[in-house]
Amino acid sequence: MDMELITRVEMPRTKEINHFDRIMVLGSCFAQNMGEILSSKKFRCDINPFGILYNPLSILQALEEIYQNKTYTADDLQYDGRQWHSWMHHSSFSSANVNECCENINSRIAQSHENLNNLDFIIITWGTAYAYYLSDYKEPFVVGNCHKQKDSLFNRVRLDGDEIVDGYVAMIDRLREKNPDLKIILTISPIRHIKDGLHGNQISKSVLLLAAEKLCEMRDNIFYFPSYEIMMDELRDYRFYADDMVHPSSLAVEYIWMKFSETFFSELTKKIVEEWSGIEKALNHRPFDPASPSYHKFFNANSVKYKPN
Repeated sequence: MDMELITRVEMPRTKEINHFDRIMVLGSCFAQNMGEILSSKKFRCDINPFGILYNPLSILQALEEIYQNKTYTADDLQYDGRQWHSWMHHSSFSSANVNECCENINSRIAQSHENLNNLDFIIITWGTAYAYYLSDYKEPFVVGNCHKQKDSLFNRVRLDGDEIVDGYVAMIDRLREKNPDLKIILTISPIRHIKDGLHGNQISKSVLLLAAEKLCEMRDNIFYFPSYEIMMDELRDYRFYADDMVHPSSLAVEYIWMKFSETFFSELTKKIVEEWSGIEKALNHRPFDPASPSYHKFFNANSVKYKPN
């Protein structure tokens, strides 16, 4: 008797993404991982213009600021005695020089704003339904990054599913006024936020799952990719986790990428990815004789052929 000792996750049926598409990836560190893989496979991918963001409303605010092409000034930043930070941005944008911090932020927003109306896909990964509001601010404001500041500055809340859905429906409708063919891929990060407690993490993920389901029902061309379900069911063994027993291991990320490829790539796209992967491996391999004419011929031919746009 044949037995398959695994619970298979039902996948959406669509073959959509190709190398001509323009893609923006927003969200958690899992989104960052997937965006970097897409980029490495020569997809045209704008990865996390604000850096890593975890909760849906911070990601939504990032989209709003890209849409508006917001320009940051010193008034939008805070100084902790060492560096200037933006509450909306990852610390990779921070700087000891206020002008440099603004330049880091504004150049990235401008780049993404320019891309926005020509995008084919936005891939959004929500990490948690818990968010931090600045407790002493001119208006309610959900931060994207607390920058390790003291807890008394923030109020921690669990977002409401309807609040998430209403905000995203309005933003998607606005984006599609200028870009009617824009497609959205939603996914929930497979990383458990155990600081919320295991029960709290499940409640948080449930809010996100229900919000994603409702969005898919309310608007066309919104696809849900079940990365969280793949991790919890198909990869439930702890050998698929990193040493912290929370983050997916490199093997798990590779497996989820494979499932993503099977779901969203046509046979031609998969063939191109496979061909490039072989060339990439050869290019990254240390040559026996880097000065040889044959190696230079191979390197130059493939570097030009697969040079990103």
